[in-house]
Amino acid sequence: MVSATADPCAICLGEISRGQAVFATWRDVPAVEQPVPAPAMPPPRAYADDDPVAQAAVQAPEVGEMALKTHCEFPAVARDASCDSFAVLVHATAPGAAAADAEAPRAPLDLVTVLDVSGSMTGNKLALPKQAMRFVIDNLAPPTVLAIRLVRMSDDGKASTKRAVESLVAGGSTNIGSGLHVASEVLADRRYRNAVTSVILLSDGQDTCIRHRDFTELVPLPFRAAVNRPGPIHTFGFGSDHDAAAMHTVAEVTGGTFSFIENLAVIQDSFAQCIGGLLSVVVQDARVVVECAHPGVRVREVKSGRYESRIDADGRAASVEVGELYAEEERRFLLFVDVPVAEATEDATQLVKVRCTYREVATGRAAVVGDDAVVQRPAEVTDPEASVEVERERVRVAAAEEIAAARAAAERCAFEEAGRILHGQLYRVQVSLESAPGGDPMLDALEEELEELEECMEDEEDYERVGRARVLKGLSSHAQQRASYVAVRKRSASKRERERAPQPYMTTTMESMVKKSQKLREEHPTSPPPLPEKRKRGSDRS
Repeated sequence: MVSATADPCAICLGEISRGQAVFATWRDVPAVEQPVPAPAMPPPRAYADDDPVAQAAVQAPEVGEMALKTHCEFPAVARDASCDSFAVLVHATAPGAAAADAEAPRAPLDLVTVLDVSGSMTGNKLALPKQAMRFVIDNLAPPTVLAIRLVRMSDDGKASTKRAVESLVAGGSTNIGSGLHVASEVLADRRYRNAVTSVILLSDGQDTCIRHRDFTELVPLPFRAAVNRPGPIHTFGFGSDHDAAAMHTVAEVTGGTFSFIENLAVIQDSFAQCIGGLLSVVVQDARVVVECAHPGVRVREVKSGRYESRIDADGRAASVEVGELYAEEERRFLLFVDVPVAEATEDATQLVKVRCTYREVATGRAAVVGDDAVVQRPAEVTDPEASVEVERERVRVAAAEEIAAARAAAERCAFEEAGRILHGQLYRVQVSLESAPGGDPMLDALEEELEELEECMEDEEDYERVGRARVLKGLSSHAQQRASYVAVRKRSASKRERERAPQPYMTTTMESMVKKSQKLREEHPTSPPPLPEKRKRGSDRS
């Protein structure tokens, strides 16, 4: 550590002692009309308490290899028949972590937390995020570093960080762009870098400094890049007055998830779920590559959500950029290929060769796994049995697309149309559930999600209060195939029923961290602020 000389905070402009972790908060930051020219040869910037993580002994957990499997829409196609847009499911699964307990090795993490401490964050609205941050701090360990002044999570680092958290007070306006800009500078200027990097953004209000509704302008340029991005920004909007569209855009542009925390008491649980995932990153730079094996096969389309995909001009190859995966996370992508007529002597057609290249976080080693999609070619096929896995993914993708269509209708106040869209998709999910032997957790969760969305799109009041945020939360989760927190599920259900409700994309380490948070909240309860009353139709936002 270095000497404790005073240093001004880049956001609130107050004095901060070196050696403390300061969270990115936004307040009344002076506006700068014209940029000040930089010196010709600026000195290198680095934070004096940027701890040398390279000397830390803790390593990421060593795990097994990824699993990759393909599923054909039907196991067989008649030899003299051809198929356009034949579905092939690519299913990639990250290896599981060795253990989910607190003593197990975890992925080294650089984490910057951007907390809204504007004037609306008074009383428990600030006390609850502070409590959540204490939980986060307690569950981090070296070489993980946290906060604006990057501090390694040793005992001393945790103590100084907690003091910084407790010193936060509410006041001023909400300037999300400024907070994220400082977070970006911190990550750019750090001297030591851990394998995993992320930013967490929490806000209860609307950005009062943005001049237009292009929310991508809130995202610093390095985070908008398709390659060499510092890391994702995971956003958390809580209460009915936060700007869900802005928070969703920030997450979407950066590859993060957007969570809607309707029940303010569970802010800690939502942070716990996110941290549980970030600490279990086992795979980075994952990329799925598809090559057509048979000369007559062509790739027509790839359904990959928010993951960037491309198809070669001749349709003979395709790829999907997957990126980071938490332990046990799964990614499913639908390929649609053209299957040609088979030769008279052809008993099977090898459609595509699929490979997934990736880098192990624990060792830095490059690895590759693969599988081939093959369809049988008998003389004739009667009553073919469709793949349950492919049908399930078709339903999930269709649900995500219909949720987006319902949102578009609601944004133009066509709530009856939005309801019809959701109800129609709900019926299709229920039909699929009836044919699913033993049920299906993903379809169960989809059914519940569609029912809740239909309820909160009945009129403008409900949509503005909670509907938009719930819709965007769902779109974020499905586009990334990653869990984002569900704070309220079926108000009529009991607490036990809500906690046991199916949580899409939840991994073991995320679930373990959430249960730990829930147990602590039960042992040390903090009274939450009252839920906001429903505003009358046409009333102004506070």
